Amino acid sequence: MTITALDLAQRYIGIREIAGGKNHPLVSWWLSLCGFDLSTPDEVAWCSAFANGIAWELRLPRSKSAAARSWLTVGTAIELVDLRPGFDVLVLRRGTGEQPGPEVLAAPGHVTFFAGWQAEKVLGTGGNQSDGVTTEPFHVDRILGMRRLA
Repeated sequence: MTITALDLAQRYIGIREIAGGKNHPLVSWWLSLCGFDLSTPDEVAWCSAFANGIAWELRLPRSKSAAARSWLTVGTAIELVDLRPGFDVLVLRRGTGEQPGPEVLAAPGHVTFFAGWQAEKVLGTGGNQSDGVTTEPFHVDRILGMRRLA
C-alpha cells in the first residue's frame, strides 16, 4: 500500500494554531523544517512549512522554505487538466501577489495539496487555512502553478 502526500496531509486535518502564548508542537516542528526556531509563534504563515513536513515524512522533494511560492521550483510542472489527488501541489496567489524580478518567489502566496474539484473551484488540503489544517475551495484564477512531487 502506498500512502500519498494527500493521504498524509488529510490525517492532520483538525490541527489548529493555539491562541495566546502557546504554540502547537506540530506547527512548531513543521516550521523548524524551514529553519525557524522551535519557539517561533504558530501564528506566522505556515502553509509551506506544513507542505515541507508532509514531503519530509514521505521522502519527497521539498522546498525547505517557508515561502509558499518556493514550491514553484519543486517537483515537475503540470497542467490544470493533469491535476490529480495524491502528490500534486497548488501554488496560489495571495493578496496582490505581484512582485517583479527575482523577488517573485518571496511574494505572498499559498501552497496546498490538490484534493479534487468542487464546481469551478479546486479543493486544497493544507496548513494555515483558517488557522489550521483543512480542506478548502479556491478559485482556479488564483493558481500560479501546479507541481507533481512524485
